[in-house]
Amino acid sequence: MKVSDLNSSEYAAFYAPYVAILEDEDLIEDLEISLHQFIKFVQNIPLDKFDFRYAEGKWTIKDIIQHLIDSERVFAYRALRVSRNDTTALPGFDENDYVVNTDANSRGIQNLLAELSAVRFSTLFLFKSFSSEQLARMGTASNHAISVRALGFLIIGHQKHHQKVFQDRYL
Repeated sequence: MKVSDLNSSEYAAFYAPYVAILEDEDLIEDLEISLHQFIKFVQNIPLDKFDFRYAEGKWTIKDIIQHLIDSERVFAYRALRVSRNDTTALPGFDENDYVVNTDANSRGIQNLLAELSAVRFSTLFLFKSFSSEQLARMGTASNHAISVRALGFLIIGHQKHHQKVFQDRYL
């Protein structure tokens, strides 16, 4: 399953930048590879940057890593529900409320990366378990149509988006 197999009707327009950032990645392969690339990238960030905010009210790198963890959990849960033919419309979530209600900045960077790894391995097992039919299933999340496979690619694209933000605004 390649990102080029996705149709724009499988995700909301506001997710298009996360899909556009992807090359022709293979879903399962890049769920794994992108995690290793991200961890290697983060481990090369100078220690004094992890608590840095480039402007008042902006998130720190630690906040963003916690945001990636939380978002991946939400996207994977949505994928599970849709894959199992659960037709319940799934609510959105306010990422700002989530970040305010974490304590990411008191955690060590290795602890955050270990949690991100654990979540990703769980996500990998989940997506490896899906049949082609399950990957193509459509559901509703945040009042928009979404496919299981789109959710997988959004996890990858969302992470790559934030890695680019790190490069552009934090380093």
